[in-house]
Amino acid sequence: MPGRKPRKRRFGSVRKLPSGRFQARYTAPDGLIRKAPDTFPSKTDADLWLSETEVDIARGAWTDPHAGEVPFGEFATRWVGERGLAATSAELYRRLLRVHLLPTFAEVLVNEITPAAVRTWRAARLETTGATTVAKAYRLLKAIMETAVEDDMIRRNPCRIKGAGQESAAERPIATVDQVLDLADHVGPRWRLMVLLAAFASLRPEELAELRRGDVDVEQGVVRVRRAAPELTTGRRVVGDLKSRAGRREIVLPSFVHLDVRRHLEWFAQKEDDGLLFVGERGAPFRRSTFGRRWRRARAGVGLPESFRFYDLRHTGNTLAADTGAKLKDLMVRAGQSSTRAQLFYQHSTERHQRKIADGIDAEVRRRSDGRT
Repeated sequence: MPGRKPRKRRFGSVRKLPSGRFQARYTAPDGLIRKAPDTFPSKTDADLWLSETEVDIARGAWTDPHAGEVPFGEFATRWVGERGLAATSAELYRRLLRVHLLPTFAEVLVNEITPAAVRTWRAARLETTGATTVAKAYRLLKAIMETAVEDDMIRRNPCRIKGAGQESAAERPIATVDQVLDLADHVGPRWRLMVLLAAFASLRPEELAELRRGDVDVEQGVVRVRRAAPELTTGRRVVGDLKSRAGRREIVLPSFVHLDVRRHLEWFAQKEDDGLLFVGERGAPFRRSTFGRRWRRARAGVGLPESFRFYDLRHTGNTLAADTGAKLKDLMVRAGQSSTRAQLFYQHSTERHQRKIADGIDAEVRRRSDGRT
């Protein structure tokens, strides 16, 4: 008589509790006996949950239900510290956490943050905070929770609001060529070149703050951007690498700026070979607080609105460069920008292209400035 086919061993077990509800238990991949997080009204419901859990284990999708029992505040603080972020990014993330995320989620366990809780938090933030800031805070929350998914602390990211991380900031104002030249006149000789380089070489404030005498090739009319020195809200000046590899670049200057470069090197820059290009009257490194007073007076003198920032001078430079007819890759190189668009990998920016842009800006500024340059 043929032997009976052995019965497949049941996955897990179900028992009825004194309350009349049913409890499901199973042996987890880590060898421990685990219970379902909730009890069930019927044995059928408990069996169904066990079947789903068995499938998750078989396909490698099981997560330890206790792994996410960590307060969000603790996990998020550790997350920022482990990223290896630039000083300015770390400062921004910590501020977003402190002001916008931790007041709501600090003591909530990571595995208890639900899509509904995220929606409620975002709606409340939008009532009191600008949409751009809320978008930044949402992106940070989503990135932190995505790491929790990767660490098998939770199964799915609760941040699922379509478009919530997209910013729709208003378009920044652009100064005219005459307004830029007026600003350069108003800030005074010591800071004149800083305004010209921000506008006509598309340099960022933190890049200007760390420019050295050795970064300027007077004969070739080239400025080499190698490092940056952003100033944190605490006033600390952080000297280090640029935000991205694209930021390290050589910028060919329009020829009308060359005389200002020579004068600045002779009159104001530190005299050592690696001396800073921009320093205060007492020789101290560039500070926003020191320059800010002159900038605000110059801006008012020119008639630009208070919303016009020094950083907005880059928009003028980028627009002028685009008006020369330069291709996108050349514009990105000049501005120190990066992109993941595949077609850009097949375009190359050469020194010839960069000089063409510089010559185009030179001609355009001379035309628009009515001989002032």
